[in-house]
Amino acid sequence: MPVPFQDEKSKLKITGVRLVQTRPKRPLPAYQPSPGSWSTGGVEVANPMSIYPEYKPQRSLFMPDPGKLEGFTVEISTDKGVKGYGSGGIAGGPVVAGHFTKLLIGEDPFNIERIWDILFRSSMYYGQAGVVPHAISGVDLALWDLIGNALGMPVYKLLGGETKTRIPTYCTGNDIEQHIQFGYKRLKLAVPYGPADGREGLKKNTELVKHTRDLLGPDGDIMLDCWMALNEQYTIELAEMVAPYRVYWMEECLPPHDLEGFGRLREAIKSTRIVSGEHIYFRYGFRNLLEHHAAAIWQPDVHWCGGLTELRRIAALASAYDIPVIPHAGGVQDCVHFTMATPNAPWSEMFMPAPGGPPEVYKRFEEDNQVTRGPEGVYMRPSERPGFGWEFEVS
Repeated sequence: MPVPFQDEKSKLKITGVRLVQTRPKRPLPAYQPSPGSWSTGGVEVANPMSIYPEYKPQRSLFMPDPGKLEGFTVEISTDKGVKGYGSGGIAGGPVVAGHFTKLLIGEDPFNIERIWDILFRSSMYYGQAGVVPHAISGVDLALWDLIGNALGMPVYKLLGGETKTRIPTYCTGNDIEQHIQFGYKRLKLAVPYGPADGREGLKKNTELVKHTRDLLGPDGDIMLDCWMALNEQYTIELAEMVAPYRVYWMEECLPPHDLEGFGRLREAIKSTRIVSGEHIYFRYGFRNLLEHHAAAIWQPDVHWCGGLTELRRIAALASAYDIPVIPHAGGVQDCVHFTMATPNAPWSEMFMPAPGGPPEVYKRFEEDNQVTRGPEGVYMRPSERPGFGWEFEVS
């Protein structure tokens, strides 16, 4: 059977770009998470604002109010009726609507490298980090989804196919008992305390790691997400205190732009890996990460770094130096396709539904992510449906 939209006569043309709201086709039942669970968001987590007591308890106290500045989903449609959907980071939607739309109309969506370069060059003068790469990411992902839908193929096959039969995963969050019971053998903890909490905070962080190791056993992996909250001395002291419990990595300990500081940490700390990349943008940011020897593992976010097209370039740069790429929020379906097709992307990050829900919630989580279990704990796979395999309704 011939592949549609392959010849010049049936070439696609972009005719519409709009921001949309999505909702699942099969909504899950609402429920109240178990009291005191980490997933409720009411539990203290170290953050860059922890030095100010009024903002310390939780991120929502200083982050934008709901509905004010949020991530976005863009729909790109064509003259043949084929559509694609992509999501980008916070505040990127107005850039898509107010600037990129006029550059996309009339373009062939298969010219994905040309389109990416047009978006990048046209916005270079006002955005090299944050909002602009967020906007480019959403558009780029929508184009990959559109191409997969046009060809009737999942995106990972467009990228070169399988490099692994299933993807090992780790779970982020401090609902440790739930995650271990589910089958995870790799856990990433959100560090609760930072420098403002002094020596007592260091002890409590260490107690959390020790408790996790006791529950997990000697063979699993523990990672620490420090979310830009620490300083160099605190990181060195924390690494020393948790060393007996074999921590696999410490993530984003410093502000992301402090590449010299990350390099010094890698020189000083040998008991664990120092990793970063969640808030690094475009391949040029990762080239700087490389030049400063700042991270043993790179963690770009496909919705923030410039999309799948740019993430592939970042991974290619990393592969030349034998650096693993384990994307932030890599368990989202669009990023899972990248991991499946990329040899130096060994794991995906996952977030479980909060504890306390009905069995249907967790069963659907397993079905949607094609969860299996084995020697490394929990595994997942990308969808086999065309594109990224989204199953949602739009308005």
